[in-house]
Amino acid sequence: MKSIFIRLIIWRQHVHLLACLGLSSPVLSFLSSGIYSTPLAASASYRAAKLQAWGVSSIHRDTCTWGRCRRHSTVLRSHRDESINHEDQSTPLFLDATKSGLTPETTKLQQKAPFSSSILTSIERVKQRYISTVEDGNSESILKLIVQAGPEWSRKQQHVPSSQFETKEELNIRFPDKERVPGCLATVHLQTILIPTATTSDSIKSKSPENYHVSIAGTSDAMLSGGLLAMLANVLSGDDVTAADVLELDSTVLTTAMGLQSVLSRGRNDGMASMMRVVQHQIQSLLSGDRTTEPSAPSYDKQSRSAEPMTNNGPKVAMLLSGGVDSSVALHLLLRQNYNVTAFYLRIWLEDELAHLGECPWEDDLKVCQAVCEHAGNVPLQTVSLGKEYRERVVQYTIEEAQRGRTPNPDIMCNSRVKFGCFLEYIEKSGMEFDYVASGHYARLEEDATTATKVIPESVLFPIGDFKKSQVRELAAQFQLPNRDRPDSQGLCFLGKVRFDDFLSSYLGNNPGDVVDALNGEVIGHHNGLWYHTVGQRKGIGKVMFPIATAKGPWYVVAKDQERNIVYVSNRYEEEDFAKARSEFEVEDVRWISGVPPKPSRDGAEWQEMQLDMKIRHGPKIVQGFLLLKDDGSTGNIRLEKKDGGLAPGQYVVFYQSNTDECLGAGVISERHWSNFLNHYDELIVTSTT
Repeated sequence: MKSIFIRLIIWRQHVHLLACLGLSSPVLSFLSSGIYSTPLAASASYRAAKLQAWGVSSIHRDTCTWGRCRRHSTVLRSHRDESINHEDQSTPLFLDATKSGLTPETTKLQQKAPFSSSILTSIERVKQRYISTVEDGNSESILKLIVQAGPEWSRKQQHVPSSQFETKEELNIRFPDKERVPGCLATVHLQTILIPTATTSDSIKSKSPENYHVSIAGTSDAMLSGGLLAMLANVLSGDDVTAADVLELDSTVLTTAMGLQSVLSRGRNDGMASMMRVVQHQIQSLLSGDRTTEPSAPSYDKQSRSAEPMTNNGPKVAMLLSGGVDSSVALHLLLRQNYNVTAFYLRIWLEDELAHLGECPWEDDLKVCQAVCEHAGNVPLQTVSLGKEYRERVVQYTIEEAQRGRTPNPDIMCNSRVKFGCFLEYIEKSGMEFDYVASGHYARLEEDATTATKVIPESVLFPIGDFKKSQVRELAAQFQLPNRDRPDSQGLCFLGKVRFDDFLSSYLGNNPGDVVDALNGEVIGHHNGLWYHTVGQRKGIGKVMFPIATAKGPWYVVAKDQERNIVYVSNRYEEEDFAKARSEFEVEDVRWISGVPPKPSRDGAEWQEMQLDMKIRHGPKIVQGFLLLKDDGSTGNIRLEKKDGGLAPGQYVVFYQSNTDECLGAGVISERHWSNFLNHYDELIVTSTT
């Protein structure tokens, strides 16, 4: 494959996160495996010609020039956008989750659906164990119990799944393999085992469903789905439940009978029904000996299978599709260039671990992805579950950084370690062959043999890298995308609707400490944990301060003392007392996309100070400053020309060539920034009180 010298050109307003994409070792190894992008559109006429070639009418031009666009306000995020089409189905009113015993509601349900008395008794037993113990039927608490049920059941599977029935293992009839559950949002596999109710030869030979108990084994890559699988296994393993009872069970109202319909999202309700249908299919197959029939799937599976997917003979592209406008437009641009596209949705959400904190966000996202692919001509869409890898590579980092009192940036890690890390590993291990991998990031790559030292083969596409955000929105309208009016995602990509503080509380709990006025040393409040606050924070800090102090605000967090568990605040943050703390700091883990600094040290000489443009956090603001590297070049001191809103250790600083959009590298704000502040703290108090 032909190689080219490149330099990374990234539109700053979109890529504070992507700028660090090439800075960690997983990404550098990725870059060495190949990057490609359409050359920079050097003029508006070039752009117009490109659009015309794609069959797109000209779009409104704004004040920027294509060669060097001025910076804009929107910052790139890993937009989450994907979905599934659900069939409309009427279901009986759900039961009161707090009730136990054969309630009047259960009796009515039995009249509506063919539940046997043994199944209903088993359902009530499971409700007593998992649901009725929760006071007032609190949904969050019920979901917590469901999540916890999965690991407990998995441990039992390591022994004998059918141990509740006294029989000889050789007499059991076992479905050959664990079968993938279709229509289930998570990746769930299950296997049915039929266990004779008696060991007489006549009952075994007859293969009548009344003569067998049912046991299931299975796995799930999502904790909530694993818990639901465990609850289903417990229902089916009732002492008096037979395969005949299971075959009669109406899968569409199972969660209703269990009192879970109002607790679970629609996708989870559908998933539970799909699990039940797979069990019923496997029972029929085992009793008949015919194992070729597939279980029925929800409507969205049928639709995706019935329609003939769009294919062509162009280069094969694995397109990372989130369901957001950016990746959806990128997909359409690739199709207009005759690429053979397969879309991939990466399921990395933590809704299972944090199910009790809010709704599952990626069910809606997956539905949007499905709609986008169908609208584009039934582009194949695959869902890749990377939850385990995400927890190991991103969530663990986030928790550890927060526990240290630092401000983590999980979205950067998601880009480098997951989207351009383990997803590429997944493609390689799967045996699928693609010529390119594409994403909806706002980045472009330029050939520049004079400044770059890294040789990069052609293997990655950034279809919207030459566009501005407003223009991508216009393209979405012209393409009539089903998600063209969908707002951009806000917050952290993997949390969805879950608040970051709730996420931290779930993993780290509380660790109370003092809130101290930085200018006089007075204790003016009590915080619940250093990880709930970041330097420069104003919103929310008043909640942990004494009312008499709150009235003297606004207050800002100015520093954190990890050793003494203190949050320092000030209501004079804009004054000269904090000018140095807001403009001078140290960086660590400095990396350069080209592999070397713009002004390298030669023959042991001292490093030269570099004037750079810098972006310090999410948002449009670009600041000017000077970087002086130290020692081996992995650390350095930064001096900004103007005060910054809040320099928080753990945050990334992205470096750009002055007055251009060329991204050079990045570094991480060091904890030494706090140390410098705290070392001069006594002097600061004396100065401010005299």
